[in-house]
Amino acid sequence: MQAHQSTVDPAEVAKFEAMAAEWWDPNGKFKPLHMLNPCRLDYITSQIAGEFGRDLTSQRPFEGLRLLDIGCGGGLLSEPMARLGATVIGADAAEGNLPVARIHAEQSGLEIDYRHTTAEALAAAGEQFDVVLNMEVVEHVADPLGFLTASQQLLKPGGLLICSTINRNPKSFAVAIVGAEVIMRWLPRGTHEWSKFITPDELFELLRNAGLNPVDRKGFVFNPITWNWSISERDLSVNYVTASVKPG
Repeated sequence: MQAHQSTVDPAEVAKFEAMAAEWWDPNGKFKPLHMLNPCRLDYITSQIAGEFGRDLTSQRPFEGLRLLDIGCGGGLLSEPMARLGATVIGADAAEGNLPVARIHAEQSGLEIDYRHTTAEALAAAGEQFDVVLNMEVVEHVADPLGFLTASQQLLKPGGLLICSTINRNPKSFAVAIVGAEVIMRWLPRGTHEWSKFITPDELFELLRNAGLNPVDRKGFVFNPITWNWSISERDLSVNYVTASVKPG
């Protein structure tokens, strides 16, 4: 195996390949992501607009920005980024996800460059981006620091990395594993390993060690009464998201 592919965990890739055909079914195995997606998009678009001085009320506010969606899956984030005007490359180590993503983008009239590759391979090839989306991936890799370092290398100076993951504490075990996998059966059992979850402080330290400046973190909070997600300034106890900038 080539050195630049070292952070990929083959067992994790196989899990998501097995679910590939269901990416765009809002009631299928990826129902939690479909429910979370509006919240994720709110955060991502506001961070990009703030960092690059873009007006979200304009038709294609991200025109001229080159964006990488690592672990793009079926394209749930790649497609809205393309609609907003960004030049989008979607990368996934699970090859089975990409035909689904390509077909859906074509049906949606969107041009997205989907590639079966890794962050390390893209960095080794000298690829550069204004924005890297790294959403719900870092808890699935073999070497989080190596993966985030490759993500940093992929950014232009002044570029923005948005990284979300799951906190590691008793509540996250109860919610993300027992709740989502066992009780609700939103995800197949074994999709997540609690030991691979990363606390916000640990992630900030990893990001700094990877050569990035963390500038923001927020929680994604699910309300079982209203059955929707919201962004929280304070509650990072389960799902959370960070924004980091590569020094200019």
